[in-house]
Amino acid sequence: MLPPSALALLMPTLVFAHSTHHVDSQEPFSEARLEELEKKWGIDWGFSGVSTFAHLPHIRCLTHPETEFDIGIIGAPFDTAVSYRPGARFGPRAIRAGSARQTSFRGYNPRANLNPYTSWAKIVDCGDIPITPFDNALALRQMSEAFQELGARPPTSKASSSPTTYLHKPKLLTLGGDHSIALPALRALNQIYGHPIAVVHFDAHLDTWHPAKYPSAWIDPTDETTQSFFTHGTMFWIAESEGLIANSSSVHAGLRTRLSGDDDEDNADDSKQGWIRIATDDIDEIGVKGVVSSILDRVGTETPVYLSIDIDVIDPGMAPGTGTPEPGGWTTRELIRILRGIEGMNVIGADIVEVSPAYDGASEATGLTAAQVAYEVLTSIVRKGLMEQAKTGGSTKSGVKDEL
Repeated sequence: MLPPSALALLMPTLVFAHSTHHVDSQEPFSEARLEELEKKWGIDWGFSGVSTFAHLPHIRCLTHPETEFDIGIIGAPFDTAVSYRPGARFGPRAIRAGSARQTSFRGYNPRANLNPYTSWAKIVDCGDIPITPFDNALALRQMSEAFQELGARPPTSKASSSPTTYLHKPKLLTLGGDHSIALPALRALNQIYGHPIAVVHFDAHLDTWHPAKYPSAWIDPTDETTQSFFTHGTMFWIAESEGLIANSSSVHAGLRTRLSGDDDEDNADDSKQGWIRIATDDIDEIGVKGVVSSILDRVGTETPVYLSIDIDVIDPGMAPGTGTPEPGGWTTRELIRILRGIEGMNVIGADIVEVSPAYDGASEATGLTAAQVAYEVLTSIVRKGLMEQAKTGGSTKSGVKDEL
């Protein structure tokens, strides 16, 4: 009889032999078997599965350069550049949770006559950029490099071979995070496209303030390298000073903020930076169609556009989970109707920012709203691709033009 110590030494060998015997005797799964398994177990309910945006495949795109995508959804959980309430670092998580009832098998958008999740574009959830919460200079560098890395990737091989140039570069939809994430996104787009980009900016606030508008005796207001100059209210001022924004081609929409000082100097500075302003109250005079016309008259349908949506453009009674709420905003329906009206724009990147779920309450209203806005943006990008394919005859999918 073997002593206990000898039996202990033999156990790993016996287990390994048993496990390899099982593997060696197992036949490869057939296509039919794999299809059967997918049909049985490959679908999630809104309340099941790992929380990705709209139950899309999750791939850490930054560490998997071999992954092809046409539209990548990337989280930017950063909120240490805010001037009031923090918490937007949890925004990507809240927006993904808000998208739980969006699925590919129930994703058809009647207004656009298409399902963005089953059309020409391969859409993946690229996870989050791992951004430091301790050092804003490092965080800005991390975000800039991440956006440039992902934006410079090739799209799917089918999109690359299409005669439609709109399909030749992948698009990123960023889930913020505070609004300062727009600066690294614009830096990346400038590198990728080689020229300034027009911005269509939905927000209660200008976000073009000179950083010294925040009074402080501790800084040199003329030193543009001051780290505290990078905030969620100054990023477009920095972007304009770096030549990232196309002058006289950009729009603010939904403004209702208080200004600094005793006069209209903030608006004058904004105009010098090449923006036009559409106030929240303008919708009462010109309606949704007037707002849409004002935006399209400014940017057209050919100019490359970065679409930046601060959730505080919506009234805080409907979207309370945000860092700098301003009463008197647009309704969720008004914003969505405007977004649908400008779907012909040449959007090459977008963000949805300033969702702070800690202030949202049990209804998760702000996360749900942001997820619906994301769905509308995705629909418009996909539909723009179909429209451009129809112009070039580049569609190979049967019936794809009928979706227009």
